[in-house]
Amino acid sequence: MDLGLEGRVALVMGASAGLGRGVAAALAREGARVAIASRSEERVEAAAAEIEGEVVPFVADAGDSERLARLPIEVTAELGAPVDILVANTGGPPLGGALDHGAEEWDEAYRSLVLAPRILAGAVVPSMQARGWGRIVNVGSTTTIEPNPALGLSNAHRMATVGFLKTLAREVAGDGITVNTVATGRFRTDRMAELFGSIEAVEAQAREEVPAGRLGTPEEYGDLVAFICSERAAYLTGTVIPLDGGLLRST
Repeated sequence: MDLGLEGRVALVMGASAGLGRGVAAALAREGARVAIASRSEERVEAAAAEIEGEVVPFVADAGDSERLARLPIEVTAELGAPVDILVANTGGPPLGGALDHGAEEWDEAYRSLVLAPRILAGAVVPSMQARGWGRIVNVGSTTTIEPNPALGLSNAHRMATVGFLKTLAREVAGDGITVNTVATGRFRTDRMAELFGSIEAVEAQAREEVPAGRLGTPEEYGDLVAFICSERAAYLTGTVIPLDGGLLRST
């Protein structure tokens, strides 16, 4: 199936590992020209060298608002064309309940999970509107549908981001721009290993709790995002799409 992504310029945040890397690899495989960003120069350069296709590394921290505002400009200058596809994969806050974190941690979560997607979207949407085509995909969480009692910061801030993106989706749909969120379940990533203590522990829990009986893979995640970004998905916008092996009970 031709997804119509040949030559499109994509910016994928958090792409040195995990889901972001899976997305970058899928887009590059479809012929997109992919800018990948991570706060670790060493890791993002290694990922760019290992992913097949045209992949260019950039160093950026999702918590650095000034840096994020410059990033799409730098991508455009380096690749010679504006960003067509934005994948907002801007981090995950630490474990804890509703009252377990102080103001500083709430501010950090807000800057990475809410403000970062807003800044990036604000930087790329005008050029998308001028060209009549664009795709924005937010790497979200199933906590926006069924809050996790151990992820208070994620519950609150990811819901706010979905509200912003749903509002944006209605405003730009007539400009040929789609805006969607993937409600991410349990995947084989370093983040899950961190949350559960080890990848073996999260795999064991997935066998018991996920109807599919396993963790998802970054490659599977990347394939879905590549389709959402494609010409074939032009009528899909303003949605929250679960990808969780059947874990959610409410959708």
